[in-house]
Amino acid sequence: MSTSPTLPPTPPNESPSPQSAAAKLSAAAMTTTDAAIPQPPTEHQHIWVITGPAGCGKTSVAEHLHATFGMPYLEGDTYHTPTNIAKMAHGSPLTDADRWDWLILLRDTAIRTLLQPLSFPSANPASRPAGVILTCSALKRKYRDILRLASLQHPHIKVHFIFLRATEALLMDRVRARKNHYMKDYMVRSQFESLEAPGEDEGDVVGVEAGGSSEVVRGLAGEVVGGVMGVDV
Repeated sequence: MSTSPTLPPTPPNESPSPQSAAAKLSAAAMTTTDAAIPQPPTEHQHIWVITGPAGCGKTSVAEHLHATFGMPYLEGDTYHTPTNIAKMAHGSPLTDADRWDWLILLRDTAIRTLLQPLSFPSANPASRPAGVILTCSALKRKYRDILRLASLQHPHIKVHFIFLRATEALLMDRVRARKNHYMKDYMVRSQFESLEAPGEDEGDVVGVEAGGSSEVVRGLAGEVVGGVMGVDV
């Protein structure tokens, strides 16, 4: 059973930096597409955070959930500042200070997305999405706690984390096989060094084994989301 989140350390600035150009270009991902199937209204609204180190399959899972459940989807990487992207591209891990504004921006963008009426043609003008899908590594507990603050600010919003687990060696191989991506394989090591695996007291986190095929991993994540959304009516 989930407990109230422990407040994270106060970030140096709760006013997030302006969105990067990439984030603005990703705005289309915030709108439910006609191809996606809208879900019936639920008692709560939900933020589904797909977490884990680089290469674990966050984007693949998020795109599947978006297509299956018709919830808007936010790709967290597109909200990094150009400075953060340049640091990672040059092999420098991001510090907590680098991440604060990014995490705040992700949280606040997810909230705004939930509070906006659905925009696809067949939607009831007064209806809002049942949930939003967000990709974010959220490697440390204090990072997850920043995202959890959405529930304190808006009690009708529930925050959930799907933690994609896989071995470091496997994720290094996957990242090494990527083309034209700023995250390099050697950065996986630093992410595992920073990783604080969710503890038993983090009842809003569900672990999913991500070492299998994309199809299997997507299916497992879909079962988690469907199980929650199906009873919250």
